Amino acid sequence: MNVMNSASSPSNEETLQPVPTNSGQPRRYGDFPTFPAALDYAAQGSAGFNIYSGKGVLLEALPYRKLREQAIETGRRLLGMGLQPGDRVAIVAESDGDFARIFFGCQYAGLVTAPMPLPVAFAGKEAYLATLRGMISSSGASAVVIPQIIEGWTDDIVSGMGLVFAGSPADLMTRPIADIDLPEIHPDALSYLQFSSGSTRFPMGVCVSQRSGMANVAAISHDGLQVRETGDRCVSWLPLYHDMGLVGFFLTPMTCQLTVDMLPTREFARRPHVWLDLISRNRGTIAYSPSFGYELCARRPASAELDLSSWRIAGIGGDMIRPHILAEFSERFAPAGFNTKAFEASYGMAEATLAISFAPLNTGIQTDTVDLAVLESQGLAQAPSSPDAPSRTFVLCGKVLPSHGLEVRDSDGTVLGDRQVGTIFVSGPSLMDGYFRRPDESEKVLDEDKWLNTGDLGYMLDGQIVVTGRAKDLIIINGRNIWPQDLEWSAESNIPSLRSRDVAVFSLEKGEQEEIVALIQCRATDPQVREELQAEASSLFRRLHGVDVSVVLVPPHALPQTSSGKLTRAKARTMFLSGVFEPQPEVASAC
Repeated sequence: MNVMNSASSPSNEETLQPVPTNSGQPRRYGDFPTFPAALDYAAQGSAGFNIYSGKGVLLEALPYRKLREQAIETGRRLLGMGLQPGDRVAIVAESDGDFARIFFGCQYAGLVTAPMPLPVAFAGKEAYLATLRGMISSSGASAVVIPQIIEGWTDDIVSGMGLVFAGSPADLMTRPIADIDLPEIHPDALSYLQFSSGSTRFPMGVCVSQRSGMANVAAISHDGLQVRETGDRCVSWLPLYHDMGLVGFFLTPMTCQLTVDMLPTREFARRPHVWLDLISRNRGTIAYSPSFGYELCARRPASAELDLSSWRIAGIGGDMIRPHILAEFSERFAPAGFNTKAFEASYGMAEATLAISFAPLNTGIQTDTVDLAVLESQGLAQAPSSPDAPSRTFVLCGKVLPSHGLEVRDSDGTVLGDRQVGTIFVSGPSLMDGYFRRPDESEKVLDEDKWLNTGDLGYMLDGQIVVTGRAKDLIIINGRNIWPQDLEWSAESNIPSLRSRDVAVFSLEKGEQEEIVALIQCRATDPQVREELQAEASSLFRRLHGVDVSVVLVPPHALPQTSSGKLTRAKARTMFLSGVFEPQPEVASAC
């Protein structure tokens, strides 16, 4: 649903034209004190947002000039309802013009936005409602905006919360525009709360100030992406409730006056090639995706008319990077003009607003293959001792952004040298102020010098960071540090019936020992086929990794994922322990 002021809506006779690529104004790279100041400047040019349907039909062209006018009106509507600067406004984030109007309306009004997920990555209505209500409660929201697609759930979402406003964007736009002066926005003011894509049981909002947000988008646009003076254009299906979508393809483009072609996240999995079609027909140059997005595109039929030669930055982030998936995509779309050097590895997290490091542009994916036994037993990333030695290939994720710091430390806090695996710490102007109203949790990850413990493990190599996994996911067996994704990727790469995100591996305590469990999604009903899959997977883990693994088959689509499509092992483990994966009714189709 797209709600616009009637005075600015196109007539039925007009043909809707997308906002053009070039803004026609001198490029500025996020060098503004606040997001409203950035939109004030962007509104002087011709760039903006183009909102497309899941089928690639243009629904709304929203130049930044028009967005600014509508955002100011929206901000006055919100303040006119009695909201005060500093109050939180939760927005269930659809990828449309309504989200843009309300988000920036809050920014102009001094209100703190809290983007929240649509029910795209949760298993069932009740689980989604519990998660959403937890986020709303954690943010202390005074108002909640719920898009038309789930408008019927409004009472279930907000009952008992005593909100100033709870309704759809259309409801909000019927409120009068109050004759109120908008407040002056200070750079240190809180801009928005970013809930981690893994926030479920105890959701915590990352506090992003105007200053820290602007510091990150400036570094992304000027140093990471090196946005050009003219010709660059973004195309995105990424969710606006996730940091990669919100910061990378909503805030950053606006602050450096780029046009964005935006697709609805909830329809991407059904029609992934619409993303490529838009890049092709609009000559998109910058587009990002987690690994699974590239995999979906490589496995689906594509238009023979695709021309991807304009795509200069094919970013990859949001999860551990799988080189073989990118190789498949590159091979598949080379005839369409895709340049494998366009792949751009990066590393980031919501607690740093978004980006921490970028690999050098126009070099493609750079990898480092290490001896798996040495890695697991000694915490060293060194070359395999022989061609037949078990190995692991990691992707280099680049150098830390200017004005930021990055260190790999051991358990005592000592900074480690190249190829020594430890915990990744970062510092700099993009870091969060803390978790909203959770000083205890903030103190766990931010030290007195404002260095952030990312919770990620990795090592340095020639000035670049190599991420090896999450510390909390690490499995320790007989003194070996085993990464669960190693086992997951081995199964998905060596068993033809499995796809990416079909396997979740974690450990359980069994007395003084740890038991490794692998949940594998299976589409087969034939008992013999299922037994053969279990036996094949068990044998594979024993042969390639030297560990015994309890293999449990679960139904298709049963493994939980975050809003960004990332497998969540912690939730899979909780579901397993609670008995969710008891024998299920048989389903049709082949494994």
